[in-house]
Amino acid sequence: MYEFIPRGVCSRRIFFNIEDGKIKDLNFVGGCNGNLQGISRLVEGMTPEEVIKKLSGIKCGGKKTSCPDQLSRALTEYLKTSDEKAASN
Repeated sequence: MYEFIPRGVCSRRIFFNIEDGKIKDLNFVGGCNGNLQGISRLVEGMTPEEVIKKLSGIKCGGKKTSCPDQLSRALTEYLKTSDEKAASN
């Protein structure tokens, strides 16, 4: 289970697994519960790259980011960390 701490949004944590290259078990802690459950269900089974492409740069109100944008950042961080681990092996 990967954990990400969002910044600048209402949600306090994002948890997810990646299995066979697809997002599984996505869960937000805090934030707009109904909307975040909807996002979680919509992106389950998608690749991180697909989700990053769709959600990156979305803003919430006057904020420079949003929970969907923070999810794209979490996935980007996950991919970078995975690539670094693979390169060191």
